[in-house]
Amino acid sequence: MDPRIRLRLMIICSQIMIIAAVTNPNDLAVLNALKSSWKNLPPRWKGSDPCGSKWEGINCTNSRVTTLVLAGTGVRTNDIGDIPSLSMLQYLDLSNNKGIRATLPPSIQNLKNLTTLILVGCSFRGPIPDSIGSLKQLVFLGLNNNSFIGTIPPSIGNLTNISWLDLSDNQLSGPIPVSNATSPGLDKLVKAKHFHLANNRLSGPIQSQLFHSNMSLIHVIVNNNQLSGTIPSSIGTVKTLEVVRLDSNSLSGTVPQNLSNLQTLSELYLSNNNLSGPVPNLLGMNSLFYVEMSNNSFDKSDIPTWFTLLSMNTILMEKTQLQGEIPSDVFHPQLESLVLSNNNINGTLDIGDRYSSDLIVDLRNNSITNFLEYPRFNLSLNIDNNPICEGGSTGRYCTARKPNIPTTLPSNSCPPVNCGSAKVLSPNCTCTNPYTGTIYFFSHSFSNLDNTTYITTLRDTLMSAFRSGQLPVDSISISNATLDEYKYLQYRLHIFPSSQDYFDRSSVSSIGTVINRQLFSLPFYGPLFFLDESYCCFPGNKSSNHGVVIGSVVGGFVVLLLIASAITFGIYQKRQATKAKQNNPFASWGLDNDNDAGGAPQLKGARWCSYEELKRCTNNFSEDNIIGSGGYGKVYKGTLDTGHVVAIKRAQQGSLQGAQEFKTEIELLSRIHHKNVVSLVGFCYEQGEQMLVYEYISNGTLKDNLSGDGRMRMDWVKRLKIALDSAKGVTYLHELANPPIIHRDIKSNNILLDAYFTAKVADFGISKLLGDESKGYVSTQVKGTLGYMDPEYFMTQQLTEKSDVYSFGVVLLELLTAKSPIKNGKYIVREVQDAIGKSNGLYTILDPSLGSFQTLGGLTKFVDLAMSCLQDSGVDRPKMGEVVREIETIIDLAVGGDSSLTFSSQNTGKVGDLYHPYGDSVSDASSLSMPFETELRR
Repeated sequence: MDPRIRLRLMIICSQIMIIAAVTNPNDLAVLNALKSSWKNLPPRWKGSDPCGSKWEGINCTNSRVTTLVLAGTGVRTNDIGDIPSLSMLQYLDLSNNKGIRATLPPSIQNLKNLTTLILVGCSFRGPIPDSIGSLKQLVFLGLNNNSFIGTIPPSIGNLTNISWLDLSDNQLSGPIPVSNATSPGLDKLVKAKHFHLANNRLSGPIQSQLFHSNMSLIHVIVNNNQLSGTIPSSIGTVKTLEVVRLDSNSLSGTVPQNLSNLQTLSELYLSNNNLSGPVPNLLGMNSLFYVEMSNNSFDKSDIPTWFTLLSMNTILMEKTQLQGEIPSDVFHPQLESLVLSNNNINGTLDIGDRYSSDLIVDLRNNSITNFLEYPRFNLSLNIDNNPICEGGSTGRYCTARKPNIPTTLPSNSCPPVNCGSAKVLSPNCTCTNPYTGTIYFFSHSFSNLDNTTYITTLRDTLMSAFRSGQLPVDSISISNATLDEYKYLQYRLHIFPSSQDYFDRSSVSSIGTVINRQLFSLPFYGPLFFLDESYCCFPGNKSSNHGVVIGSVVGGFVVLLLIASAITFGIYQKRQATKAKQNNPFASWGLDNDNDAGGAPQLKGARWCSYEELKRCTNNFSEDNIIGSGGYGKVYKGTLDTGHVVAIKRAQQGSLQGAQEFKTEIELLSRIHHKNVVSLVGFCYEQGEQMLVYEYISNGTLKDNLSGDGRMRMDWVKRLKIALDSAKGVTYLHELANPPIIHRDIKSNNILLDAYFTAKVADFGISKLLGDESKGYVSTQVKGTLGYMDPEYFMTQQLTEKSDVYSFGVVLLELLTAKSPIKNGKYIVREVQDAIGKSNGLYTILDPSLGSFQTLGGLTKFVDLAMSCLQDSGVDRPKMGEVVREIETIIDLAVGGDSSLTFSSQNTGKVGDLYHPYGDSVSDASSLSMPFETELRR
């Protein structure tokens, strides 16, 4: 061919390629960099032109990348790369990718056109950069369910277009920022409809400036933090509010009277605070459906008139000092649940005959003396522990029962079909591979989980949203309706594909985005978030024959060589993996190996840490970093790459567990989430090491603070607060963990105090699951710490929840005396018991640093409570939930200055008639010798 013609053809081809390559060069460079550094990206990220080739998850406008959506696709990276250089990006959704273990860089400020940022359910870490306040176009900011630390950047107050702000379920601390002369704050967000800041470590008061009448807020969700002070009356000026969640904080004082101005409010949560004064008057709030005020210290009050509001379907006011009779008008047809347990309701219970057939009424632990039963009486009623139950005349209503919670929608009419191991039968009777996950609701305006109307509404609304987005969804099944400890309603979703057996990555991403963006209106339910499970069945990249003619011979030869090499290498790897897996069930674990994830433990919140990272963050396990030690090994203080300060418990060779036992322990620990229980941050199972990584608790153990060299002065009220926090932690293990957990080693060394002297229960190395609730105990070899061990458990080898109660009773005596459980052959329980029997004898062994004993309000009740926990027989001991309530009463007395010091004799029976093993930790009761037991009886 003529060289000139060849040159012209080359120029024409180059021009054609330039015209076809529509992606902006800068954006192309960014995406190629991601392609080379991120793992598990969609296989359709092929070709040199992302916009022209329609790379999966990428949308472009005028050659610029404007959308990047990879939600739920399993991508993995430790760095978000140069995404901030996609300067025209408007929509970024990387949610539900736990493998993204990155920080948000300050350069995020370059995304000036970004309107939507969804990073829900990833593993982002580090602080939220202050530069995020530069994203002035941002409308939706969802950073929830990550591991962000530090404070909320005040610069978020510059996001004046924001509508949805969700920072919940992180580890954020400090105050909620408000504006001042030099800094913005959240009060500047007048267009915001959603403040979701729940499940963090936020502290300090809620400033009155945070709320004002110019705001558009409909949801204020700040529950489960450490907020203090009073509820600002300014919240009553935000007339648009529909849901307010202030529960599970440390708020005090009276509830603002102007709260009744919130005419659109449908749900109000104020429970588990220190609120006082009169029960708030909610009359006139005709949109109110759901009220939760349990566990506050309101003034004694008769049943409020607003209980009869016809809008009400749920009233939860356990332990709020309500008294008197319940008017029968309260039981109207709309009411679904009334919980008034642990009050002083008395007189005659007249429910009438207008109530709903699915009504749930809980009036346990009151003073009801009579009950009018109508012929048509069909509801769930519990009046256990009322005077009326003493004669046995009320039958079934005096027996505690668990509510019947549905597991799924009514079954369909599909014929029996065997779908095989991978597929599931859909409601429309087809076998496909569903996309699964859990949808969580911050609030809900009903309490009858058995009513399929609510579930049907959810299903139909989601299907409508999917259809509007033209997503290939055939049907949805909804199951496992449950309420977690934060009163979040959750359902497990199975979303089934239409027209084929599986979803592609684009469909999965779009489904997750539609749910988490929540542009749809959903009656009965509040705001939500969706956390998925890794999709099993993404299709492989199907090859095409187009354009595979040139170079076929050479290419085929190369392919054959590659295949041969791959087969050889694959056989070798498989043999090595099989061998490793036989010796180590965790062989498939690791940051970069997800091919055999089925063997990995199912963890919630905890992460895998490499040996090298833990070695690095402890300065090669330096002696200077040791903060504790014991028979198991040593505990080191360190700072992870994420910025978390942690305590690393490193097992020594003699105390290593089997692989399956270690897996079971970390699965157990990762499911424990409560502010009074130490959190598991991560673990290491590598190079013959077993390490558990816990949150670092700065003030050490209760034991150290009572008697150690670095002792902190703790006054009476502070000790009561520590007792209350510890009791709440143990109560969570017994009553809210599923299945219940018996700690088995409650002691002052296993109660840690943080910077605010909040107590947290720690060390679950010998804990047991109480799986068989019908039996009520676990038969097991005796383990525990001598001095705290339940004598009944020691004798029978039957471990029950009451074994922890006994140990907790010993801790209460330590708080009183600052003495070790046993010292110089003297046992603290026997010492206190003997002292109670002598005139003023108790004062001789109480901790002198408590000061004048005449000022210790509630001391009488505290001693009685401790001795009731230490009864010989477990059935005579209180439950931990009862212990919590009694300590709360004692705190009320202490703050009120009660100085009654006349001790009750009801719990002064002999405590030492059974064997009492005291002292250090033991693993087998057979190690105790009879002479030692004899010495203890002296």
